[in-house]
Parts: sequence; structure tokens; C-alpha cells
Amino acid sequence: MTLDLSFLARGGHLPALLDGLLTTCKLFVVSWICGFLIALVLANLRDVRFAPVRFVAGIYLEYHRNVPTVVQMLVWYFAMPDLLPDSIRLWINRGNTEFLFAWIALSLNVSAYFAEDIRSGMRAIPHTQYEAARAIGLGALGALVYVILPQAVRITIPTILNRTLILFKDTSLAMAIGVSELTYQVRNIENATFRAFEVYFIATITYLVISLVIMFLGAWFSRRFAVTHRA
Repeated sequence: MTLDLSFLARGGHLPALLDGLLTTCKLFVVSWICGFLIALVLANLRDVRFAPVRFVAGIYLEYHRNVPTVVQMLVWYFAMPDLLPDSIRLWINRGNTEFLFAWIALSLNVSAYFAEDIRSGMRAIPHTQYEAARAIGLGALGALVYVILPQAVRITIPTILNRTLILFKDTSLAMAIGVSELTYQVRNIENATFRAFEVYFIATITYLVISLVIMFLGAWFSRRFAVTHRA
């Protein structure tokens, strides 16, 4: 059996496929960045002395870690606009906001996992590191930002890499709310051409290659910034 992909060029489907790939990469990158920044805040909120803050942060983490990602995406796209004022809801309905809601849902979801990973890394750092940072004149925030968090992130690189791969694959769930990412475009091309094997073969190879690239970069980053232990 020969794999004939010329139908992509003949039918003008190649630009749609490339556009879907670009949308997937954009959604992955912006969700990762926002999720990581939110996680840095959450990891610290979980250990504050004010109990109500810890409780709210805990509820946030439990929701995003235990409710399926696609359900969270559907909640943001279909349910959340109903809680907004009519003027804002009408603006949302008129605009192309599918990407925005997918971005929000994926960012919040991955932040819950990143936060717990970073928090575990912070707990692995001896408290004497914090005391030493304060002793050389750093404030509480300075010790956290310049001493504790960099080490915590380095410790948790393997788990962050694993969650990064899952986030990349989860971008395909955005097709459920109409985001024209790679899987969405692949499905449309298959419906138009009935070339299921060829189209899904392309999607499979594309996801596989990008996942392997992420793994390679993560392995390099892990070796480059690995925490070394000295006796």
C-alpha cells in the first residue's frame, strides 16, 4: 500500500493543516507560560498561615486535578458566559472566543499540577537555605524568589516535563469547543476527502515528532540545570 498525500495539495487542504498546527503550538505555548506563572503563586498560597487562603487554594487544586480537562473547557465556554453581564456575554457571542476559553481552561488546569510539583520541590529544600538567604540581607520575598523557587523548579524539572507533554496533547481537546487546532482541521479534511488513513497518519506523526522534540529539549534542560549533590 502506497501513501499518497498529493490530495492535500490538490484540494488546498495543506494550508488548513498548517494553520491548525500553528494554532496548536500557540495554544500550547501561551497555556504553558500562564499556567507556570499561576503555579508559582499557588505553590506559595498553599503554605500561608491564613487558613482561608489555604482552603481556597486547596479547592482550586482539587477541582482542576480531578475534573476532566474537557469538562473544564466546556464549563468555561458554555457556562461561564451566563454568569457575566449581558453586554459582555453578547460581545463574547459575537467574537471568536473559542481560543481564549481554551487558553484559560488549559492554563488553569496545568497550573494546578505545576503548583503541586513546585510545592514538593520547595519542601525538599532545607530550611537552612531560607535562613541563610535572610542572614545575608534578603527579605522574605527576596529569599523566596532568588533562592527557594529557582532550586525548587530545578528539582521538579522531570515532573514538569511530564506534565508539559500532557498539556501539549490536551490541546487537541480544544476541538470540543470549535478551536481550529490540528485535530479539528484533520477531522474536517477527513470529512471532505474520506482519506481517513492518510490524514490521521499525518496527525499521528506530527504529534509524535513534536512530543519527541519536547522530550529532547526537556532532557537537555534537565541535564543543563540538574541539581548536583555534594557530600
